[in-house]
Amino acid sequence: MKQCYVKVICEHDTNGQILPLYVVWDNGIKYKIDRVLQCCPAASLKSGGSGMRYTCLFDQECRYLFHDHDKWFIEKR
Repeated sequence: MKQCYVKVICEHDTNGQILPLYVVWDNGIKYKIDRVLQCCPAASLKSGGSGMRYTCLFDQECRYLFHDHDKWFIEKR
């Protein structure tokens, strides 16, 4: 499996916390993140790499979104 790097539109609060709001694919399609269920440091077991793992709900589907050294990636299926 390979990492799929994506553009992420997010909000930064005054405490330095990052809240991802949208994922934008390379074709320009933007998907709203309905809810962030969890945020914790973790490794991607499918595609390698590590960082902050955001468990996100998109249209009733859970996906892992990783923030790794100022880059965002999502695991390809």
